[in-house]
Amino acid sequence: MTAEWHKSSYSSGNNECVEVREYAAGADVRDTQNRSLGHIAYSPDAWAAFLGKVKQSSR
Repeated sequence: MTAEWHKSSYSSGNNECVEVREYAAGADVRDTQNRSLGHIAYSPDAWAAFLGKVKQSSR
């Protein structure tokens, strides 16, 4: 995993993007257009559960 911010592969192309920073202790998510507002931190378990739900809904 990387500790650098990157655009989420689940973001749409309509300026509705989020950036993710993943690391061993979980992940941080922020709004690309409002970076100065901070981010939401997820624990490893919460991040894995979130990704699992996103992957299920995209099928």
